[in-house]
Parts: sequence; structure tokens; C-alpha cells
Amino acid sequence: MSRSEPTKSSSSNWPLSIACVSLLVHVIVNATGGYGIFRDELYYIACSEHLDWGYVDQPPLSLLVLAVNRALLGDSLVALRLLPALAGAGVVLLSGLLARELGGKEFAQAIASLSALIAPLYLAIFDFYSMNAFDLLFAALSFYILIRIVRTGNPKLWPLFGLVIGSGLQNKLSILFLGFGLIMGLLLTSERRQLTGKWFWFGAAIAAALFLPYIVWQIRHGWPTLEFMRNATLYKNAPVSLVDYLGGQVLMLHPNNLLVWVPGLLYLLFSRDGSRYRLFGIAYIAIFILFVVQNGKPYYQGPTYPILFAAGGTAIERFTARRGWTWAKPALPAFLLMGGLYSAPMALPVLPVETYIRYASSIGFAPQSEERDQPTALGQHYSDMFGWKEMAETVARVYHALPPEDQAKCAILTQNYGQAGAIDFFGEVYGLPKAISGHNSYWFWGPREYTGEVMIIVGGEREEHAPDFASCEQATVHTHPYARSFETNLSIWVCRGLKWPLKEIWDEVRFFI
Repeated sequence: MSRSEPTKSSSSNWPLSIACVSLLVHVIVNATGGYGIFRDELYYIACSEHLDWGYVDQPPLSLLVLAVNRALLGDSLVALRLLPALAGAGVVLLSGLLARELGGKEFAQAIASLSALIAPLYLAIFDFYSMNAFDLLFAALSFYILIRIVRTGNPKLWPLFGLVIGSGLQNKLSILFLGFGLIMGLLLTSERRQLTGKWFWFGAAIAAALFLPYIVWQIRHGWPTLEFMRNATLYKNAPVSLVDYLGGQVLMLHPNNLLVWVPGLLYLLFSRDGSRYRLFGIAYIAIFILFVVQNGKPYYQGPTYPILFAAGGTAIERFTARRGWTWAKPALPAFLLMGGLYSAPMALPVLPVETYIRYASSIGFAPQSEERDQPTALGQHYSDMFGWKEMAETVARVYHALPPEDQAKCAILTQNYGQAGAIDFFGEVYGLPKAISGHNSYWFWGPREYTGEVMIIVGGEREEHAPDFASCEQATVHTHPYARSFETNLSIWVCRGLKWPLKEIWDEVRFFI
């Protein structure tokens, strides 16, 4: 067989069918309300109203897309989360198509797509708006284009690869890690010859050109993202051991999927059939080592799995065919699907809250947080969906209890972008002004025209605020049984007479984390 000939494989309707199931599941979950809007979604919505070439904690692409999405579809949960659901369907579809590129037939393609469908990490990420949903899609597209380059020997696909990588960089910086892994895979295999071709460098130039505006923004603003990353490592992210990182891969991708992605990794690294695509196995190992050394969160590895699902499906298909194990064709998909249904409530808000808590306890799931706070009974992910509207209502009651002349000059200062985003998103209904905050990109948007004469401060303690004001009184306390530990029992302060002009001391409230 010449290098330009395609690997013999058959098209299958399974990847598209399973992708449609993925899309339908997410639309139905969000149409029924789920648990509510997610902390980061509130921040992304605020960012989409301040479009720029960069932000403290992310590049701009997903926020531009969100601004367009909101203008066209509005702010319902279904509208807000439609694009992540479509991205999820795309990753499920591409996982199956990757198996086809590896030579897998219907069984392999179905296994690959099913594995992507049931992975709890993917179910969770594709169920709310964030750059992570598109990061997974860009990674899967990168794998697909690169595997086509390797299989067909067509270097003219490198510009398309560069377009995907450059767009991915404008979405989330973590695609740099994927690029690092793939470069290592190319260097350590015979595919290193690709690195000397003009088409590869043409693709690299496209990626760099697309990324350049964000770099210029960083230079002009003093590299705030580096400060953000350093602070997150020192003060926010919980330490992760090698055992925790490995355990995270098993749980986040689903224990049943071990039967797919582990054989897939072994197939890419050691089998003769998979030797042509060994660079992808090496890329996975390189990225794994990098994240372990850097104390990365377990979910950072998530974008590397579609290729392992595809390789695993292909390896299993060939292994079972050689042994005549026809029973595996119904048995393995059923095993994956039943496992996915059993674990789905861990990633999708489909159970009533108290039912979920009992369910999680019954399967021995201990609530966890990847940050340095005390996890609630719901765990970090679900807790971040609770308390925001109620917090805005509480602040609104305090605000409307002020005399009209005080309301006219009252600023609402929050401790973090979740609180500020909640005020901004829900506050219009309650007649609240936009919030101000020193947290991440909110700091760049400044104190607006406020002087500090009258301020409602969300959170913090008296000793933090009182020295800076002529008077500072606790108006009420916001509580919510399911919110994050630092978002309940939250004091709401009314402070008057800031001792210094707010604009002059704005630098002091800045914190990037």
C-alpha cells in the first residue's frame, strides 16, 4: 500500500448518532433548569460586555463568541449553553472519526464515540459555557488534522492545523501544552521529517499570526496573565500528588473507560499496527509528565483522550476479531453505556439536590475541591451553581433600603468575579447598578465614576473595611445551604465616607488569581 492510500476502513453512522444523543442530553438537561447558572458563566457574561483583545485569565475568542451568541439567542440557560453542547457533540463525533482514520470499522468508531459520550469530565464541561468546551473541540480537531497528515502524507494540511491551533490559542492557552506534546511526539518518531517542510512552518506562521494580538495585549498591560498564573499556583490551587493525578484520570474519564483508553495508549506506544501513529502516544506521555511536574489539575489532561478512545476502540476491535469474540460487540458498548448512566448524576445536574447528596454518599463519593476551600456536600462543581440569584436579592434589599440620595452614589464592591457577575447579571431586574471588583478583569474595568462616599461591600470582615471609612455597618448576612463555603454566611456591609478617593486607591484592591 502506498503512503498516499487511505487505510481501509468503513464509514459508520454510529459517531454521528452518538453525537446527536450527546447534544440532545445537554439541551434537555438545560431546558429543565439544572441547578442554575455557574460562577464562571456569570464572569464570562460580564467579559462579553467588555470585549477586548485579552483578559487577565483568558484570551478573547470564547467571549467574542458569547457576545454574538447572547445577541442572537438571549441569556436563557438553553441559549447560553447551546454552543458548549454543540462542541461536546463535535468531540463525540471526532472521537469516532479518529477511530476511522486509524482503520477502525463500525465497532471501533462506536466504542470511541461512546467513551467520549460517557466521560464525566466531558459531560460536565459541555454542560455550561466556558472556554474549556471549545478547548476540547480544538484539541480533537488538531488530532484529526494531524492524523490525516500522517496517514495521507499530505503536508498541505499543515496550514489548516495552524489555523486550528492559532484559534485554540485565542480561546485558551492550555493548547500550548497539547502543542508541546505533539512536537515531542514528532521529534521522537520518524515523523520528525514533517518539521523541516515548508508547509509545517507555514502552518506555524498562521498560528503565530492569530495569537499575536493577544500577546500584544499582554505586553501593553504588563503581562497580567503571568501574575494570575503565579498567584493561582501559590494561593488558590490545591496541591496534587501523582496518585491524585492518576486517580483523577480514572474518575474523570470514567472507570469503565479504562478498558478503552489504556489499551489505546498501549496500542499507540507498543503495537506494530499502531506504530505509524506512535507520536500520539508519546504526546500523551509527555503532557502527562509535564502536568505532574507542574502540579497541574487532573482535568488539564482531558483534551488528550479522544485519540486514546479512538486507538482503544481500534485495538479492541482487532483483538476481538482475531479471537472471534462476537459477544464483545454488544457487551462492551452496553458496559460503557450502563456505567455512563450510573455515573451521569456526578456530572449532570439531573437529580434533586438532596437526592443527589444521598446518591453521592451511597457510591462513596467524597465531596472535593480543586481549590483551597472547604468543599460542601455538593462538591465544588455543583456548589458553584448555587446562591447567586439569592445573593443579588439580598444586596438589592440593602440597596433599596438606602435613602434615594445615597442610592444615586452607591457603589457595590465585591470580593470576587462570581459575586460581581451575579450583581451584574441578576441586578438589572432588581434595579442595581453594575458592580465593581478588584478581581481579575473586573479590576481593569475600574471603579467607574464612584467616589466611595457610599458603598455596599459584599463579604469580608469589619476589621478589613472599618479603618478605611468614616462608618461601616453590617446590614445583613447572606446564606445559602448549597453554596461554596466562602459564599455563604456572607456579610453585606454599608460603608460611608471612604477616607481616600476611590480612583487613587484602586490599585490596592487589585488581585489576580
